[in-house]
Parts: sequence; C-alpha cells; structure tokens
Amino acid sequence: MKAKLYGYGGAGLLLLAFSVVVSLSLGSAGMSLHDVWGILTSRLFGGAADGWNEGQEAIVLQIRLPRVMLAILIGAALALAGAGFQGVLRNPLADPFTLGVASGCSVGAAFLILFGYQTLVGIWTLPVVAFVTGIVALAGVLALARTKGAMGLETLILSGVVIESFLGSLVSFMVSLSQGVVNQILFWLMGSIALKGWSEVYLVIPFIAVGLPLLLAFAQPLNLFVLGERHAAHLGVRVERTKLIVLAASTLLTAAAVSVAGVIGFVGLVVPHLIRLIAGPDYRLIIPLSAIGGGIFVLWADTLARIALSPREIQLGVVTAFIGAPFFAYLLYRRKAVKGGTT
Repeated sequence: MKAKLYGYGGAGLLLLAFSVVVSLSLGSAGMSLHDVWGILTSRLFGGAADGWNEGQEAIVLQIRLPRVMLAILIGAALALAGAGFQGVLRNPLADPFTLGVASGCSVGAAFLILFGYQTLVGIWTLPVVAFVTGIVALAGVLALARTKGAMGLETLILSGVVIESFLGSLVSFMVSLSQGVVNQILFWLMGSIALKGWSEVYLVIPFIAVGLPLLLAFAQPLNLFVLGERHAAHLGVRVERTKLIVLAASTLLTAAAVSVAGVIGFVGLVVPHLIRLIAGPDYRLIIPLSAIGGGIFVLWADTLARIALSPREIQLGVVTAFIGAPFFAYLLYRRKAVKGGTT
C-alpha cells in the first residue's frame, strides 16, 4: 500500500507542481514568463528588480499566487468531503452537491450576506454558520432517505435533490429580497475565487489541517464499511461514532469551501471516483490522493475560467458543472447498465 501511495502521490504532486507553473504563467495582464518567474524567484531567494514594476509584482504576488493557492485548497476541501461522504454512505454518487449539503451551507451564507452579518464575529462567521446549516441539511437528507433502517441509492439521491431544491428556493427568495447585495449573492452562488486574496487562503488552511487528518484516521474503518455496517461493527468498528465524525468533518470542509468560494459543484463527485478508478478502493489511498487530485482539478478549471474568454472571466462553478454534469450522467448510465446486466 505504501508503495502505491508513494508512486501515485509522487506523480500527483509532480502534476500539481506543473499545474501551478502553468497557471501562474497565464493571465490577461500580458506579462512575459521572464517577468512572472523573475518576480517569484527574486521574492523567494532575494535579488533586485529586473525590468518589472510594482504593479507587475502586485499582479503576481497579490493576485495570481493567492488565487492559485486558494484554488488548490478549495479543490482539496471539496474532494476530501466527497470522499468522506462516499465512504460513509457507501455510495459513489454522494457528494456535497448531490446531497444538498452545499445548498445547506449556501442558505446560511446567503442569509449573512443579505443582512450584512458576514463579519459579525470576525472572519469565522461565514464558515461557522455555513457548517451549522450544512449539518442541518445533511440530517434532513438522511432522515428523508432512511426507510426501516435502510437507505437505498435512488432514495438517497432523490432525497438530496428534494432538499437541494427546497434550500435553493430559499436562497432564490433571499436574492429576490436583496437590493444592494443582489449581485454579490448571485456572484457567490455561481462560484468563483476571483478577487480573493491571502486572507481567504489563511481562512481555509485550518479546515484542511483538521479535516484531512480526521478523514485519514478513519480510512481503514471506511474500508470496512464496504462490507456493510453490521459486518463492520463485528470487526470492531464503532459504526455510529465513525459516521458522525466523518460526516461532520466532510460537512466542515464543505462549509469552508462554500463560505469562501461559493457553490462549486461536482468536484467531490468527480475527483474521488477518478481516484478510485486509478488507485483502487482503498480509502488509505483515496483520501490523500483526492486532496491532491481536487487541487489539480479546481486549479485547471479556474485557469480555464480565467483565460478561455480573456479578458472576460467565466465563473468557476460554471466550468466545473460543464465537466461534472456529463460525468454524473455517465455514472448513472454505467450503474444502470451494470444493474441491467445482472438481472
């Protein structure tokens, strides 16, 4: 297992490093590669300016670099959340978006934006409220999906759609009530990390620092969940405790991402599934590799959002939906085909 982790992890980190280089080098400012990397190396290793001005330094160090870092962190948070949801619910189609958790986080965040309470208790206001409303949404989905102790795939997804639609209507209602902040809410609902800086990067880092180790600690119990909750309990897994902690950690990661970047769908669905296809079903591999893969996925999506229609910019949530929605349809079709072949 360690050999596979080192192999896939090393390859993933190399691809991530390459993605960072490409993303930092591209933009609408018309800066040369010499200037971009001259600024970065001079700041890292010292040295005098060589043909660039303060405005170009600000573009690289205060706009591009924090945006690249934030894209990686947001992608890692959403992919980790998706891996956690899929593991504990034993459902490859579960993710923060399809389960309505992202919409639950959106309700709390939109409420704060509408009434101007975003910084009521400092920068942690949005993430904390988003976490609470996300937990409430998840509890509603699980309660609606459970029938006589069982929770089927179709019922779970349908419950997620119902809760997501209801909460989406609440957010739309708040948009209709808003006046001066309507553009802010709509911009946030479509998902974007434009105009974000180092403060948002520092805000997300603690959530990753808590969520990633928590999920890694429960990787082996998640492997046993594949056998079913009863068999996992017989093998020594504290089922309810594991479910509570993994679901809470996944919702916390979702809340952090949504409170900073808005609604960015399908990352938690696409990335863990691709990692599972590449590395296998072991969550000791899926969890760390999902963090790397999520960062790569969102970084490339954001780079495409920046340069596809330059100097105009596409919303990040639009790009991930373009990729994720067909992938979600493919998963449904594939699952249907497998079921059809076994009957």
